[in-house]
Order: sequence, then structure tokens, then C-alpha cells
Amino acid sequence: MISPAPQSLAQALPDSKAVAAAKKKLADAGVKYILACWIDLLGQPKTKPVPLSDFELLCMGKGPQFAVHSISFVPELGPADADQIPLPDLNTLTICPWDRTCAWMVADLWWQDAPYSLCPRSTLKRAIRQAADNGYAFYAGIEPEFIAMRWHDGQPVKAFDNDPLPGAGLRPRRQAFGYDLEQSMDAMPFLGDLIDVLEEMGWNLHDVVAEGAYSQFELDFHYTDILEMADRFVFLRILLKEIAKKHGIFITYMPKPTLGDWRSGAHMNISARRTADPTQNLFEGENQQWHESVYHAIAGLLRHGGAHTAIACPTVNSYNGLVAKVGGLEGGVFTWAPTHMTYGENNRSAMLRLPQSRFCIENRAADMCMNPYLSFSLSIAAMTDGMLNQYDPGKPLNQDLYTMSEPAMRASGAQRLPRNLLEAIETLRDDSLAKQVLGETMHRSYLAYKVDEWERYHQHVSDWEVKEYLRLF
Repeated sequence: MISPAPQSLAQALPDSKAVAAAKKKLADAGVKYILACWIDLLGQPKTKPVPLSDFELLCMGKGPQFAVHSISFVPELGPADADQIPLPDLNTLTICPWDRTCAWMVADLWWQDAPYSLCPRSTLKRAIRQAADNGYAFYAGIEPEFIAMRWHDGQPVKAFDNDPLPGAGLRPRRQAFGYDLEQSMDAMPFLGDLIDVLEEMGWNLHDVVAEGAYSQFELDFHYTDILEMADRFVFLRILLKEIAKKHGIFITYMPKPTLGDWRSGAHMNISARRTADPTQNLFEGENQQWHESVYHAIAGLLRHGGAHTAIACPTVNSYNGLVAKVGGLEGGVFTWAPTHMTYGENNRSAMLRLPQSRFCIENRAADMCMNPYLSFSLSIAAMTDGMLNQYDPGKPLNQDLYTMSEPAMRASGAQRLPRNLLEAIETLRDDSLAKQVLGETMHRSYLAYKVDEWERYHQHVSDWEVKEYLRLF
């Protein structure tokens, strides 16, 4: 049962006894500092560390306040406007594994006694309530991929790479390193610490995968309710970086750092349940077959696929990875990245996949730079829309999209994913559901920031352009 939305900050305050119990638990564990983080438009956590002695004030909305509009790409307010108040969620309280003197909480932003219109977490909570009003609850898992790197003579290089560096000797053509034992073993000092931490946190880690590029890894851990998964995703991006620092390396979530790298994605796996029967996965039918509702949910996602991609693949660099093949790709030619807005049964070249091992919809057009709160918000709104209106997605497309001819592709009805950030944000601009889900102010602010990002990129003269045109013309 989803609780009604509080109408004022006073109604949203936690129980004072729960606050006192949490403070005692932290003190007994040796925690000295609290990091209550609100999440900005790009999905990045922001905070002001406070001592444990101020824990009660913090939890009651009397802790630090923030001029969010001064730093967060949301120019609808100015220097004469009131600040925002972060209200931490006690359910997210976690002792930081990399420094046990610190504890982390995720906070919702309030402004003038109402949820702040540019708080992404509040956006997701609103979308969850709206879905619940229609009888649906959603659960999610994310497959985070990342590349571990280190600095060498001021340049970023792969952290786990035994070959000579470029220009330092023979560097043979490299094969795909997916599932590679040696690659995994070389990284075990770092990966072992990571596995231990995730096991301690109870995330039910299943495995760590050596992905196709040198120093690229993927984590596979258990799903949970969609708000908690968004909170976990934000925490994980920080956790990985902090653990890496202890090993003299750093983590990048940039989807495509070099031409030869496999793209780092963050596939989203979402399932639905009825609020009246929360124990039953709605997408699982009889005899281990798919229930018809999954197809309606897919149709909803496809209707808004371009707009969603603008949020789930939010950078200029994201679209370098959403291609069928790359000539310089290490270990092959085909990328295994989605290229078209369609769905298939275990078809990894499609945007949406119905996996053979679980009853959920896997959206493969997502990467580690996304704001998970906004991405999940639009996902569940689109899925709810599809199920309520019983939209038809057509037949699944189970062919290899990388090798299909153009006539066959057109006949299939599959639409190309946006080819660049500009195409994506133009689709987002015109999507009425996205505007409704995000709210007019956030929709406008997100578009303004991304248009600026695209224009700054488009005005840049790249090395490729200089090499291609300087002496040719």
C-alpha cells in the first residue's frame, strides 16, 4: 500500500522515536558524520556533512538548507528566492563501507512547504503513487557496467592492462575480454573488496562479469522495489569510486571512452505487480509463459522510446555506443548494443528484450550517466499507459537487427533509436507524457541543459575534423 503524499513538510517528518533509535545505532557503530544527499537534475548526489550531534535536527528538516538553483542547472529561481530544505529518508540510512565514520542518507527536497518541483526523487515518488492509483507496483534491477582506469604520465589508461602502452612497444590487436579468467584474476584485489562490501550490504550480488573491453566490468545483483533501486544506483556510483581510490585507480561511467571500447550500459529490468496481489509478478503467465500484460507494457515503452532515451542515454557520448558495428572494436565488429526501438525474445540487438531467464522487460537503451529517478519515472508511466489502454506492440522482432536489410527493417516497423543527443531531446521536447511525468518546470530545465550541452559539443572542432579536412580542402 502506497502512503498518500504528504501535503506539507510537517506531515512528511519521520517519527521522533525512529530518529532517536537510528541515532543510537549510528553512535554505537562509531559513526561521527552524516551525509544526507539530495539528487540534482543530472542524478548526482549533493550534501553538506553534519556531525552526528545534529542528526535529530537534520531528520526534522532543521539541518542545512541549499540554494539548489544556484548550482543545479535549474534557472527558474534566482538569488532572491528561498532555499530548499532536504528531508532525509531514514529507510536509506547506510553506514559507508569505505569510511565507517560516515553514514549516508538520501533526501527529498522541499521548497516553500511543498515538494520541490525540481527534485528527481520526488518525481519518481509521484510516478509510483500514480501507478499505484491505477493498481500497479513496479520492481527493477539494473546491470551497471563501468571501466576501471588509472593515470599514467597525466593520461588515463586502463587499470588492468598488461600490454605495453600505446607508443611504448608492440601492442597486439586485442580480443574481446568477456568472461575472461585472467582479466578477472588481475582485478580481484579491487573486485574482491567490492564483492565483500556488496555482500555485507545485503544486495544479493550474483556475480561480477569481465566485459568485452579491457578493465570493463558488470555487476549483477538482485532486484528490489523501483525507488530503492534508484537509491542503490546513485549510492553504487559513489561506492565504486571510493573503493577504487583505495587501489590507486578510478572508475569512469562514460559510455564510450575510446573507439575500441565496448559501450558501458546500464540495462534496466522492470517488472510489475498488482497492488492487490503484490506477491505475483504480473508478467508471468501460466506454464512459465509470458502474460499478455507484458506486451501492453512494451507497447507503452515503445510509444515513448525516443523521449525515454533522451533521459536514459543523456550525453553526447551516449550515442557513440548505440550503433551496430565499429571497425576498431576490440574483439569483433558488432557492438551488442541496441539500435532500434522494437522488442524481441532474447534479442539483444533490440531496445527491449524479453529475457529467457526472468519475467521482466529489459530496456537496453540506458547507460551509467542517466538520472535513475527520471528514467524510472518515465518508464513506469509509459508501461502503465500501455497496460491501461492495452496498446499492441505488434509481433516480436527476433532477427539480428545488425544484418537486416533496409527494406526488411522498414517492413518490420522498427524505428531507429535517436542517432544523437539532438534527435533525442527534440523527441523529448514533443512528448506529452514526458512533460506530464517530469512536470513543466523540470521538463523545460532538462531540455535547456541538454540543448546547451549539444550546442557546446557541436561548436567544438575535434581532432577528427582537423585530420579529415585540414589538408583535404
